[in-house]
Formats: sequence, structure tokens, C-alpha cells
Amino acid sequence: MSSDLPEFYFRTRDNGALVYRVDTENRQRRIDLNQIAVVNLNKGEIRAHGEHVLTEDETAAIRDWMDGRQAVLAGRETEDILRTIDALHTAAQWAQSRATPEALEAVTDDLLLAMHDLRQVLVRKKADRVPKP
Repeated sequence: MSSDLPEFYFRTRDNGALVYRVDTENRQRRIDLNQIAVVNLNKGEIRAHGEHVLTEDETAAIRDWMDGRQAVLAGRETEDILRTIDALHTAAQWAQSRATPEALEAVTDDLLLAMHDLRQVLVRKKADRVPKP
């Protein structure tokens, strides 16, 4: 069993992770998780935990995890936006075919403001990308 376990365990949290070294080499033959670092993805920061001094191999493994985690989060962000597009399609179909006047009254202003805000941002960003003559 111990040969199947990774050397490090990353407990993810909102902006990073807590990093643990997985230890199976002990008298009780149990799995111990010893915290060695704290990762902040937003700042790209790795801080050793307590008195632990990170080795080059530990730092490299943590950086590899950070790169992979940022790729996963970027992919999720894109998927969230694609799901939002689907939700907008669903909302348009609902408003056209099934919504009651009361239901429309309850959501119309908030939805129009959110769509207006989104449209302004998208138009401005699109204009920034258009090459200037």
C-alpha cells in the first residue's frame, strides 16, 4: 500500500493548499501526514511550515503542483463561462415560452442589469483587441 501513495499530499483551499509529506515508514505502520508548507496560488508564494526547511526537491514538487493546479483552475473557469452561455440560452427559452408575468417581473431588472454590465465589459475588451489603423 505504501508504494502506491504519493510523496506529498496537497489539501486544497480557496487560494492555494497546505502541503504535507506522506510518511508510512513508522513503527505503527500507519499513514502520517506531516505539514511542510503553505501555498498561496494568488501570490505564487510557498512558505515553509513551522521549523521545517524546504529542500530543493520539495520546492520543485510544490512548484509542479502549483503549475498543474493553475491549469486545472483555468480550465474550470472556461467551463464555467461555457455553462453560463448555456444558462443564458435556457433563460431566453424560459422567458419566451414558459415564464409567468410574475416570474418575469421578479427577475427582469436584475437580469437586464447583469447582461448590460457584461455587454459593456465585452464590447470594451473587444475594442481593445481590435488593431488600430
